[in-house]
Amino acid sequence: MKIIIINGPNLNLLGKREPEVYGNENFEDYFNKLSNEFPFITLDYYQSNIEGELINKLQEIGFDYDGIILNAAAYTHTSIGIGDAVKAIKTPVIEVHISNTFSRETFRHQSYISPNAKGIIVGFGLESYRLAIQSFLK
Repeated sequence: MKIIIINGPNLNLLGKREPEVYGNENFEDYFNKLSNEFPFITLDYYQSNIEGELINKLQEIGFDYDGIILNAAAYTHTSIGIGDAVKAIKTPVIEVHISNTFSRETFRHQSYISPNAKGIIVGFGLESYRLAIQSFLK
């Protein structure tokens, strides 16, 4: 099984950025834990702060992987292009958010990804990624 985690803008700052919302652990350390926990999965990781790069990555891998875990971060609420890219590809996408977006600002309640995602996981911190992996295994 081949799964990729794609993270959007500012998630490269996990562990430093707003720890009261996003926690104290950086994503690379967490990704290493996931890789060790699921050694039978080819688990890849990609992060970009640039919307077009995220779209390019979705199109590049969207027909070859078994699953995509996508945290488009703020682009979730603004990018019709990322939503269209998710719709255009074959690989199923689980939309993930570390925080509970519905308990935050109202503009974060709208997602352009959700209508085309296999599922959505919000508000479980970094564990949201583990839950997404487990959903692909069932």
